[in-house]
Amino acid sequence: MRSLISALATTTLIVAAPALAHPKLLASTPAANATVKPLAKVELSFSEALVARLSTAQLVMTGMPGMADHPAMPMQGRVAIGPDGKSLVVTFARPLAAGSYRLSYQVVSADTHKVEGAIEFKVR
Repeated sequence: MRSLISALATTTLIVAAPALAHPKLLASTPAANATVKPLAKVELSFSEALVARLSTAQLVMTGMPGMADHPAMPMQGRVAIGPDGKSLVVTFARPLAAGSYRLSYQVVSADTHKVEGAIEFKVR
């Protein structure tokens, strides 16, 4: 009887485990460390639905061609949750200029745990 109770308890924990998972970055457009043509949108896709009011991103231009000491320059964009509920989309008024960029993000899913990270890419 004890082994049956133990097996049921273990099964319950295994089944409940996915509900406690944190959102993981699955993909990004552009991909991390990619060099791309000018673009006006960056999208991050996660493993779980995101809480819109607690999820955000900030893009910073970290380098500009021909400027050795380019200071970090924040870029203004509109941050929104994609129609699937699992993506964070940052849209800019015009395509990004040539340079190096770092997109930092902070997302929260239904489990209420904050996950932070960043991707870097270049625009040619």
